[in-house]
Amino acid sequence: MKFTALATTIALTGACAGALAAPTTANPAAPSLAAAANAATAAATSTATTTATTTTPAKGKLPPAVPPQVSPTSPASPASPGTPAAPGSADPSAAGAAAADTAPLPPPSSAAQHLYASAKNDILQVRSLLKSGRTQSSVGSGFLIGTSNLVVTNYHVVSQFALDPDTYVGEWVDTSGQRGNVELLAVDVLHDLAVLRVNRNGTGFFKMPEQLARLTQGQYLYSMGNPLDLGFAISEGAYNGVIARSFYDQLMFTGPINSGMSGGPSVTVDGSVAGVNVSKRLDGELVSFLVPARFAQDLLRKVEQQAKAPADFTSVVAGQLLSHQRAMVDQLLSSPLSLKPMGPYQVPVRESEQMRCWGRSNVKADKPFTVDDASCAMESAIFVSGSLQTGQLSIRHQFLRGTGLDKLRFAQLASASFKNEHFGSNKDTRLTGPNCTEDFVKNKNLPLRAVLCVRAYRKFAGLYDFALLTATTDQGLMSLQSRLDARGVSYDNGMRVSRVFLESLSLAPAGAGTPVRPAAVKGGKTGTPPGEAAAKPGPPPARPATGGAQ
Repeated sequence: MKFTALATTIALTGACAGALAAPTTANPAAPSLAAAANAATAAATSTATTTATTTTPAKGKLPPAVPPQVSPTSPASPASPGTPAAPGSADPSAAGAAAADTAPLPPPSSAAQHLYASAKNDILQVRSLLKSGRTQSSVGSGFLIGTSNLVVTNYHVVSQFALDPDTYVGEWVDTSGQRGNVELLAVDVLHDLAVLRVNRNGTGFFKMPEQLARLTQGQYLYSMGNPLDLGFAISEGAYNGVIARSFYDQLMFTGPINSGMSGGPSVTVDGSVAGVNVSKRLDGELVSFLVPARFAQDLLRKVEQQAKAPADFTSVVAGQLLSHQRAMVDQLLSSPLSLKPMGPYQVPVRESEQMRCWGRSNVKADKPFTVDDASCAMESAIFVSGSLQTGQLSIRHQFLRGTGLDKLRFAQLASASFKNEHFGSNKDTRLTGPNCTEDFVKNKNLPLRAVLCVRAYRKFAGLYDFALLTATTDQGLMSLQSRLDARGVSYDNGMRVSRVFLESLSLAPAGAGTPVRPAAVKGGKTGTPPGEAAAKPGPPPARPATGGAQ
């Protein structure tokens, strides 16, 4: 089965660049499938009839799954040589060019003119510079709060000098060309926010009052920043509600936000801060996103309460990622997974606002086999650096059926599909190489071949990527191959999700497709079906070692 990760088409609007190098360390110790398999066997028959529910937690940022990039507009194609003009008209290209040269440009609205004139002294460009030579590595925007020297921006704008201060340093530049150094005071990686201190004060235009402005759908908003490092600008658009598909709330802004505007303010017509520019969709037009102002308000309160800035922001980011994975896994397992029929099997999926499922089939008359796919994935991830996004779950099921193959040839096909998987590289500077355990196991009624792989994060202690791959072995001309990926989870939560997933795969009984609640996992054990002896547990899985300097 060739596993293809769900590619999101959200791009951050700051220009971040570069992967963070980390020292090479020993591989993590291999996990044991025995614990998961035995737990799956013992907890097999515990079911419930409640249906899967959809919850909308309070993603912040749901950061995108691709590095920041620009989506250029394609130029119009020139007319081919020899193409005749329309009857009774002059050369259309010449006429169009002349009209474009003479047509007056639409003037900006008086509201936008007034807002920019009033706010321009408090808008800043935030740059990440290489310490060696002080050359520019990435740029974004920010804005001064009140008459203070505090600046709000995005975490992804400052991530380079937050995580690698020995290599990068921050700088601010204002609309008059003045510049100076920045001091990083606080970050909120989950909502993609940061607070800086600079050596100048604001004029008082941008404020964060206790009572924030109430927004109504269709209300005009005005976003400011420095798009593409071309100069400071203001763009108009409309507020169109709260996006529920990200793990944390974001606002939809139907207006242009381009690279370099990340961290800039988006305000109402009276200047009240509604949100902070953060990202846009590359597969749409004017589909942009803002971090709600209340999260910036919360981060500013934390800055007021802290005695001094943290000395190490890597540990701060690690702690926030650990908090996120607890909420993510708890939400996944708080309600029963839905079981969907695929051939003679039932497969676990999670359908919610944050996790969408898609299916497809390749049924073709000229193929001696068919393949049905069902994939579910979170539509957002947490941006950590230009080369790392994490805090995400995905599930994939692939049902293969031989229609014109004998059992031997089908077995070769299914085996080749199972081997066509990638679990990571030993050369990855962000994570250790994958350490995998393979075994033949059986849950409540289904024999499976299973591979469990674990990778440790080099810079963020306590975080791991888990990948569980399974294939049924009970049919000669059918094979169900499934994969679970849990990125950026604790070791205990990785094992917890793997057990639940493993025990949820089953043969389809009468009335298949109804939700079944997997047995609760507590203390590494599961319940035993009535009238059956508990399976003897195997040795506990070894915990991978986390490498790399913090």
